[in-house]
Amino acid sequence: MPELQQNIVDDLASVTTESWRTFRIMAEMVEALDILNALKVNCISIFGSARSTPDTQEYQDAEKISRLLVEAGFGIITGGGPGVMEAANKGAFDAGGESIGLHIHLPHEQGCNPYVKTRCNFRYFFIRKFMFVKYAMAYVVMPGGMGTIDELSEAFVLAQTGRTRAFPIVLYDSSFWSGMVEWLRKNMAARGFIKETEIDRLITVCDTPEEVASHLRKIVIL
Repeated sequence: MPELQQNIVDDLASVTTESWRTFRIMAEMVEALDILNALKVNCISIFGSARSTPDTQEYQDAEKISRLLVEAGFGIITGGGPGVMEAANKGAFDAGGESIGLHIHLPHEQGCNPYVKTRCNFRYFFIRKFMFVKYAMAYVVMPGGMGTIDELSEAFVLAQTGRTRAFPIVLYDSSFWSGMVEWLRKNMAARGFIKETEIDRLITVCDTPEEVASHLRKIVIL
């Protein structure tokens, strides 16, 4: 009889048994819920590349978007890492607002950025993604890689299927996202895999920090 193979959802060096891994998952969720339930402000989650540097346009724009949103009365949630996440936390921190980092432990990932005021630590991606959705009034998705696409698609599917309220998803920088949006319309929608009305209802593309802040102030009720 062949040996049964299973994928695991934490580090490869873990010697935790399956039953005790369940308790680790529960503990991680309880701790995050306790921390985030204490927040006193409605928040917006901002995603983007961990590899962006301060001299890039997306880093500078994320910092400004975050500052404008704090000035509009929101708190900011990011993944707590470098790049666009750092920029968004910096904008919130410098503006005197709530700056939250949901930091994931990865083998080759840098530590949490220094602009995080409220920090949650995660080993499990699925718990972290749950917290992004649960505590966000909207998503702002900056240019990024597969992790950014993962967060975007997770939010879209949850809203599309009614598993969460249809909160706004803002894609920032039409030069980066227009190809994907066009593909959704010309391939997915054209073949009946998705409805164009779902794209129009859930996704908005913006090109300036002021446009993002103005859009969210109009449609998100504090």
